[in-house]
Amino acid sequence: MIKVLFVCHGNICRSPMAEYVLKDMVKKRGLEDLFEIDSAATSNEEIGNSVHPGTRNKLRACGIPVGNHRAVRMRRQDYDHYDYLIGMEQWNLRNMYRIVGIGPEEDEPKKIWRLLDFGKHPRDIADPWYTGNFDVTYDDIVEGCEAFLGFVLPEQRGKIRQK
Repeated sequence: MIKVLFVCHGNICRSPMAEYVLKDMVKKRGLEDLFEIDSAATSNEEIGNSVHPGTRNKLRACGIPVGNHRAVRMRRQDYDHYDYLIGMEQWNLRNMYRIVGIGPEEDEPKKIWRLLDFGKHPRDIADPWYTGNFDVTYDDIVEGCEAFLGFVLPEQRGKIRQK
């Protein structure tokens, strides 16, 4: 099982968008049994709040179901539980390392990533809370999730065939 935790500042826009996009991608590929996918925040600001209406509306417009997500904060134990902890921007990564109590040089095996670092054009994913542009954020997240699957699935091919 590949365990993935998406992380952003408040866990109401980007990280739940990535969570639901990846869940939809693996479901359409018939791989949902191979993945555990969730999301969390680095801050306490939105804890308990539901997915931002802009994120919810964009996902619905794209035919991606949105569950009853409520924002939660990332915990130290998440580093031990998940195989990949994927932030949306450098600021998230800095805070993720702080939460788990290690530095980048101590992250072995490499678990903490920035989503678009899996792709051909590494960069931060803009926060639509500030930009208001959920379309650009969605496009970046789809790009990152596709690249992530391309990165992670080759090492899982034997397990997929055995199912």
